[in-house]
Amino acid sequence: MQLEDGYLLIERFIDDHFDDEVAFLQELVRMPTDTPPGDNAPHAELTRTLLLGMGIDVSAHPVPPAVVAGAGLVSITNLLVRESFAKAGPVIALNAHGDAVPAGPGWTYPPHEAKIVGGKLYGRAAAVSKSDFATYVFALRALKSCGLALCGTLEIHLTYDEEFGGELGPGFLLEQGLTDPDIVIAAGFSYQVVTAHNGCLQLEVTVTGRMAHAAIPASGIDALKGATALLNCLYDENPRLALIHSKVTGIDHPYLNVGWIKGGTNTNVVPGEVVLKLDRRMIPEENPETVERDLRALIIAAVPAETGLKVAIRRLMLARPLLPSAKSQAVAAILAAHAKAVFDTDVPIRGTPLYTDARLYAERGAAALLFGAGPRTILESNAKRANEHVDLSDLRRATKVVARTLAELLTA
Repeated sequence: MQLEDGYLLIERFIDDHFDDEVAFLQELVRMPTDTPPGDNAPHAELTRTLLLGMGIDVSAHPVPPAVVAGAGLVSITNLLVRESFAKAGPVIALNAHGDAVPAGPGWTYPPHEAKIVGGKLYGRAAAVSKSDFATYVFALRALKSCGLALCGTLEIHLTYDEEFGGELGPGFLLEQGLTDPDIVIAAGFSYQVVTAHNGCLQLEVTVTGRMAHAAIPASGIDALKGATALLNCLYDENPRLALIHSKVTGIDHPYLNVGWIKGGTNTNVVPGEVVLKLDRRMIPEENPETVERDLRALIIAAVPAETGLKVAIRRLMLARPLLPSAKSQAVAAILAAHAKAVFDTDVPIRGTPLYTDARLYAERGAAALLFGAGPRTILESNAKRANEHVDLSDLRRATKVVARTLAELLTA
């Protein structure tokens, strides 16, 4: 059978089974996977049951409870689907994550009803990235139905640790030797193929002084005053970082955000301790070790020891940037060509300011890129905000693009 004939059969299968694909996604969205707290093993069991019901063999890989607890989460079970074809060939993995930030307020439609309005499915994780559970599962089903003589192995990795860095998701599967793919397509959006992304360093900084009664403040050492000096110093970094530009299309400059602060005990007490958490995004050209060294030095200098204050710095996460490679660019060109054929518009190959689990595969030598179901921008999907949604026409077409791309890669 010719590839073009296979593409027609693939697209026909997806059209004929699209109601099933949408129903599958609705089931996934209806079970919350709020992270934190991160009690996501039940969702993995639901997903596994649904896959087995489709005749898809899937293995479950629980992360040891002590390891999960050490990361501040409750339960993680990752799922691995493996379909090996008749002849030797590449190992291609598709990866999407099921954990999601809590829904929060402001929803027009309940965040876990998976309501469909105007051709859009609303719900937390509908876009990021339970939609790509559906994209990848039904791409596999379509691929198996088309009758092409395929070579190699196709895997689907459904993981539950992206919000906390991925080390207990794809990182766990890789570290345990459960997978070693040559090519990885990870969850993304439909109107761009991503081959590079930012890195991220997250630090927790504790400024410690000495508590005192507010009536005699001189007897204390004000940790909040020290933290204020530190905050001013950190925010002064952003104008400097804005002058550093990436050469990767879609990525602009590094930046620093302080996203969480806690301190003090009462209004009539001089604060004895303030804790803040910061997020430093790194463009692909930056060296993570250099960034961390310089940022630690900046923090220490901002709160001089002679003030009596003490500063402790703890790394929460270091996610390295994803760098484009010759192999990932070659795969991206194939994927972009199929996207253009299905979407009838040019789909650029570019970078994104996010950080993702794809980097973990690239660090172990895989050609890693991002593509999946979703709009042109994160903002359009309301990802991590109220009214997150996925356009069902994007879901349908993205499934066709992924299945066609796999057909080409596994018959080459």
